[in-house]
Amino acid sequence: MKILGIETSCDETACAIVEDGRKVLSNVIASQVDIHAKTGGVVPEVAAREHVLKMLPVLDECLSKADCGWDDIDALAITRGPGLVSSLIIGTETANVISYVKNKPLIPVHHIVGHIYSNWLLDPPKDGENPELYSSEPQFPLVILTVSGGHNEIILMKDHNDFEVLGETRDDAAGEAFDKVARLLGLGYPGGPAISRIAEDGDPDRFSFPIVLLEKDSFDFSFSGLKTAVLTEVKKHEGKMTEKLKSDLAASFQMTVVKTMAIKLARVVEKFPHVKEVHLAGGVSANRKLREIIRDYIPGGIYLRYPQTIIYCTDNAAMIAGAAYFLYQQDPARFKPRTNIVPTTSFELW
Repeated sequence: MKILGIETSCDETACAIVEDGRKVLSNVIASQVDIHAKTGGVVPEVAAREHVLKMLPVLDECLSKADCGWDDIDALAITRGPGLVSSLIIGTETANVISYVKNKPLIPVHHIVGHIYSNWLLDPPKDGENPELYSSEPQFPLVILTVSGGHNEIILMKDHNDFEVLGETRDDAAGEAFDKVARLLGLGYPGGPAISRIAEDGDPDRFSFPIVLLEKDSFDFSFSGLKTAVLTEVKKHEGKMTEKLKSDLAASFQMTVVKTMAIKLARVVEKFPHVKEVHLAGGVSANRKLREIIRDYIPGGIYLRYPQTIIYCTDNAAMIAGAAYFLYQQDPARFKPRTNIVPTTSFELW
């Protein structure tokens, strides 16, 4: 089954075609990073206008790269939310029109569920690689840490589309904290990659920032205090900030974030010993230090899985098409052509 996915939740205009929920036939993304770097963050109205300009060219390229015509497409998938409403409208209206004109079933997908299913996506094996490496299915039950610019969750996934949210952010998401700290250090936008680069040359033990674990049995996150602690240090060194000091601040901040997440995941695995895998998803899951530290914290018998390529960590349409396949398989009759999908800002998974 080939599903064409469309993703416009923020500042990426993305279309992809995925076969049977896993095999990525094409994945095209028109990024707006350079545009929003000028303002240090995403301006919703600017993002929406760019989606209008890029949507049709991205759709055409997506079909061309997959060598598909509309007759080859079995269904459409669209990010319904959460996200920037003005951006979501461009994607949902595009999908609604195509569904009506081409008489294709339309499957709305929650953005975070899309990130969760990014760990199912497979690129074709490269020359010389063993195809069996690309055929392993994630094993349930599993725990997912979704960590991105607008959200943080720890989710217990018992089966396809069977989720229990164990913890979430109470204030700032980790990705937002990365962006704000990067701005404090004058590193530009987006903050995550900028901090990771400069942290390579820094001392993660130079500054002792607070690891906030909240209540003993809580799996929630809080990063607002950490941002304040970094701001306090920056003000202390105002006028005498060196590149070495920036690197040390970035490295110490990054280590505090990843250790907080690793400790929380370790507690979840301890509470649910039947868990077979731990998954990382979302933009910050691309962070190499996060992957290293979490691997150190979880037991050796538990498989650590994260998206196969960096592009599947960030917002993309392949994850939306992949998630849609598993939704469709559970109840095909639920998804009709000519469905008028309305965007939502709700973070609820159901």
